[in-house]
Amino acid sequence: MTGLAIDHPAHSRFVQRLRRTLEEHDDVGTCHLLQHAKHVDATIELSNDDWMKCPSVELPPLVLLGVLEDIRTLREQHYEDVNTLFEVSGDELQWQAQGAVTFGVSGLWSLDYKRELTSPLCITAAQGFTDCLRYLLEHGARPNLAPGGRTALHEACANCHTDCVELLLEHRADPNLLDEDGHAPLHLCRTPQSFRCAKLLVRHGAAIDQPSDDEQETPLHVAAKRGLLSHVHLYLRSNAAVDPSDSQDETPLGAACSAARHPNEQDTQVQVCQLLLLYGADVGAVDKDKRGALHKACRNASHGLVRLLLGHRADVNAIDYNGGSPLSTVLQNAVIKLDMEPHLTVQTLLNHGAQKVWPPAFLKVLRSCAAAPKAIEVLFNAYCRLDVTSKWIDAIPEDTFEAHRPFFESLLALEWTPRSLQHLCRCAIRKLCGHQCQLRVPLLPLPTFLHRYLLLEPEGVIF
Repeated sequence: MTGLAIDHPAHSRFVQRLRRTLEEHDDVGTCHLLQHAKHVDATIELSNDDWMKCPSVELPPLVLLGVLEDIRTLREQHYEDVNTLFEVSGDELQWQAQGAVTFGVSGLWSLDYKRELTSPLCITAAQGFTDCLRYLLEHGARPNLAPGGRTALHEACANCHTDCVELLLEHRADPNLLDEDGHAPLHLCRTPQSFRCAKLLVRHGAAIDQPSDDEQETPLHVAAKRGLLSHVHLYLRSNAAVDPSDSQDETPLGAACSAARHPNEQDTQVQVCQLLLLYGADVGAVDKDKRGALHKACRNASHGLVRLLLGHRADVNAIDYNGGSPLSTVLQNAVIKLDMEPHLTVQTLLNHGAQKVWPPAFLKVLRSCAAAPKAIEVLFNAYCRLDVTSKWIDAIPEDTFEAHRPFFESLLALEWTPRSLQHLCRCAIRKLCGHQCQLRVPLLPLPTFLHRYLLLEPEGVIF
């Protein structure tokens, strides 16, 4: 970048006027300026900041010259690691985070050259100025020029300007070029509004399975994790591989399950996963931590996804790298996922044959899940007999106890007390149904309220 000729430097009158028209959203003025640049492929320097400093660090000039005393002082004040790396390039520096994929979990911070470059074509594509874009292309602008690390096609896709995308592709813009972050234009189709852009890219030969540089994500990964059902359907109909692995060995199905973090995202992510499974996604695929889609759905307490995955024969007792099961995963996250009603996920797992928590460890569950009493109730009722001890009350915070007093009083009242005959009958029937309680119990000739009871529906108190 340092050797690139700048046609319009940041301090030039042209750039100052251009920045002003962009800030004022003066579309006519912006187009007029761009059409009167030095040439259609002019390199425009929008900014050139002298320093991008870490807020707490000011580098003395002598440090850059290698004066030992200054380096020692700086390290003692701000850095514990003597191997901290700085990359100095040109006359101006910025703090830049390098990716964890390349440099490990902690990543790498380095000083790098700061300069924002662009071209008339990139500006018009980013702003959606179709007429101006057409003018530049008809006057010989090169559609694949990327002075700032992105081509005009990247900019148009990122901003969902369908007409600009179509125009660029008609002028032979390359749909498979990667930007400086390692993304193809198809990776930048990340919103529902970008569907037509994605459709045009696919029609013009975009590589449907092209992975990004660092994360190794395909466009299907991107669409799946963002709940873009139309995009997912488009890629799968275009023969995209349904189970590609990214740099963490995560498949699109796993990515979709990981992304279902909030109640308003559930329905969309369930539809995305249904579509992936319909096209043959492997429900048992695991990432580098040996976590499959079911673990990820349980981490988010996504009840709908859990039901879907179990319906496609996901292993309800799969163990991840840390020895965690889907049930233990949802219990660990129950308190922070109260808005997702985690007891429903616990109930579904148990009704599909999930192995219960080791009885002596129930106290730990009580301690971590006290604020989610329905989850505790469902799990507690899955045991035929579980000894309640005086230690249990110490595991419940006082404010939590007061907020759910009827439930906790009914639970603690069972100390040295046998469970009811009704509960023992429930346990016997569930034992006969085995791992298929969810399927077999509704077929029993019993009233609906007994079906719910047998399937561990919480009641707010324990008998």
